[in-house]
Amino acid sequence: MSALPFEQARGCVVEQVLAGRGEVPSEEVPLEAACGRVLAEPAYADRDYPPVARSLRDGFALRSIDTPGKLRVVGEVRAGEVFQGVVRPGEAVEIMTGAPVPAGADAVIMIERVRREGQIVAVEEPVPPGQWINARASEAARGELLLEAGRRIGYAEVAMLATLGRARVLVYRRPRVAVLPTGDEIVELDQQPLDHQIRNSNAYSLGAQIRRAGGLAELLPVAPDEIEPMRALISRAREADLLLISGGVSAGKYDLVERVLAALGAQFYFRGVLMQPGYPLVFGRLDKLLFFGLPGNPVCTMLSFELFARAAMELLEGRKEVGLPLLWTRLAAPFRHKPGLTRFAPARLSLDGTSVVPVRWRGSSDIVALTRSNAFIMAEADRESWEPGDWIRVLQR
Repeated sequence: MSALPFEQARGCVVEQVLAGRGEVPSEEVPLEAACGRVLAEPAYADRDYPPVARSLRDGFALRSIDTPGKLRVVGEVRAGEVFQGVVRPGEAVEIMTGAPVPAGADAVIMIERVRREGQIVAVEEPVPPGQWINARASEAARGELLLEAGRRIGYAEVAMLATLGRARVLVYRRPRVAVLPTGDEIVELDQQPLDHQIRNSNAYSLGAQIRRAGGLAELLPVAPDEIEPMRALISRAREADLLLISGGVSAGKYDLVERVLAALGAQFYFRGVLMQPGYPLVFGRLDKLLFFGLPGNPVCTMLSFELFARAAMELLEGRKEVGLPLLWTRLAAPFRHKPGLTRFAPARLSLDGTSVVPVRWRGSSDIVALTRSNAFIMAEADRESWEPGDWIRVLQR
């Protein structure tokens, strides 16, 4: 099975996850626990928004036809109140931001634009109809779709749901993601590694990425480079929605992950992606369980999750579509790579997002360089070099 180009591999993940997803289970949660979850039912406007015409400024409600001119102030209306009278020719009502516009008035002038002498305000400019008024139903009409199912709930969506009176919200269930680190060189965090050993960082970084993406992480014990223990640990993950296996997918003698999965009857959708780092990435299905075999070097593992496994997770969580958070910005330093692979390199994106500079790194095991970056430069497979000032795509970290 040939390695796929980057974009084709992304498309394969989306296609296969959607094809086998079925109906995503849902659950009801309190609104205060809904942020970050995916909405499982549409939300419609329960009334017009705003339900009455409201003032957008502190000032005076008046009849536009009476301006310019001197008007008599006949009352005041604050937010949360209703003016009981009607604005008649030559009259104005002092009004506060958010207050309902009195009957008879069709415009508001800001308090800074008038001269007031007692109960008389002098308006020295023509005021157009509708000025500084938020008309009834101008934001949304009763029954209008406001939030569609499959949308991730952020703070704005929480505000909208609270406005609609949704104290409880139906959301899709979080996907369960099992993480299986592999390798005889891996030791646990509380152990002192020998020079030929490394601590189990991949399981914890993947757990953090899973939780940040909205999933539930289950960290399995480290699988040694032996067939039977690895088979047993993969079998433990069969009830999860997604399995992430870290390491053991390269071409080495003891890279056993694909051999074990194949023996268990797995179907492989691709074995390798034309990208660096992360070339030996594996994706497939074992009965109902989707799995990724992620390259074991830490930067490979973290990057492969963001580029592929995160998309699968979000679709399993009820999202209807997924995309990469890429932006175009200008290089602040030269960048070169060998064409043929889509290449990702740690970089530092400026605070305003207008420039990016590559971070010096020593390869895909260099976590230190990754902590000094906040993005990845994405270099196209068919281009060799970029100069300062050239536009380039960036994946924010």
